[in-house]
Amino acid sequence: MKKLEMVIKPEKLESLKSILDDSQASGVMITNIMGYGNQKGFTRMYRGTTYAVNLLPKVKVETVVSDDAVEDIIEKVTKTISTGNYGDGKIFVYDVADAVRIRTGERGEDAL
Repeated sequence: MKKLEMVIKPEKLESLKSILDDSQASGVMITNIMGYGNQKGFTRMYRGTTYAVNLLPKVKVETVVSDDAVEDIIEKVTKTISTGNYGDGKIFVYDVADAVRIRTGERGEDAL
């Protein structure tokens, strides 16, 4: 099993949810976050004063899927979500040693 942690632009959330639904991801956790990457934010003029905005709104989407679904999801996300500009986001892939469904005690992929 793998955990996919995806940091994306908020306006791309519905597209990402559609991809995960089509890929039979059994559950998703979504968190509103702020941060910056290589672009380090941007500058904006307001009433003659320049402001540096370096914490940008992002959305973190986490899901745990079987090993064979990972590459398909990554391929679909990079094709659909990408605009070719800075700030499109990142996908982090982690190994998951085990999962336990609390209600039934099922373990591993059966718990997903």
